[in-house]
Amino acid sequence: MASSTPRTSDTAEPGATGARRARNRSSTTRRDLVMGEILEHATRLFAERGYDGTTLQDIAEAIGITRPGLYNYISSKEMLLAALVADVTGSTAQMLRDIRQRDLSATEKLRAFVRALVLQRAAAPERFRVLDRTESALPEPIAGEHQAAKREVLSEAEAIIAEGIATGELQPKSERVAALSVIGMANWVAWWFHPGPDHPAEPIADQIAQNAVDMMVSPAGAHADQASPRRAIEAIRQNLDFVERQLAKSADD
Repeated sequence: MASSTPRTSDTAEPGATGARRARNRSSTTRRDLVMGEILEHATRLFAERGYDGTTLQDIAEAIGITRPGLYNYISSKEMLLAALVADVTGSTAQMLRDIRQRDLSATEKLRAFVRALVLQRAAAPERFRVLDRTESALPEPIAGEHQAAKREVLSEAEAIIAEGIATGELQPKSERVAALSVIGMANWVAWWFHPGPDHPAEPIADQIAQNAVDMMVSPAGAHADQASPRRAIEAIRQNLDFVERQLAKSADD
């Protein structure tokens, strides 16, 4: 005799769970997109009016939503500063950790780090500039998180340079001064470079990364590197590219 006990919805659960997950993913994606838009408009307003001169009402109007609607995503301007810290300083620290763990020589790690940092700054210069200008006014615990991430960036850069010094690839100089120099070199891009279709960021990143390597590489390390056939071919290509650019420039003149 068949049981009269009502059947559970176990058979329907996998489909229902999948639908819920899909809805959650969609909701998370939409929220991330809206948060990105909020941060973009807030950064622009902070740059134009200053952090203290910008209100949540200003941000809501810039986005085209009501202030109560804005509260569905953020509860204060401090949350936006926290998002800026995570986006600018925190992501830099994570990026450098990832690069330092790659199976590369110290010289190539240095090149990869500087190149990636230049591209990061060129992609979102206004965010970096706003954070730099408001750094002294960051409230706790955001200020502590920001400073901790900056210390980690410096520490990771020092570790790469120390590794290169130990292997003889880089000159035996102060790791801290060298690290601050290459970080500053990359950060400064946010103040002067404006990428566009006719002047992309990649060639600038390549040149600044090469400048950092040239500044740090030891004579013995440079000589050994040039002895590599692959490196020699790369050097020849770079020289040919330079000559071609100079010839094209002369023709235009």
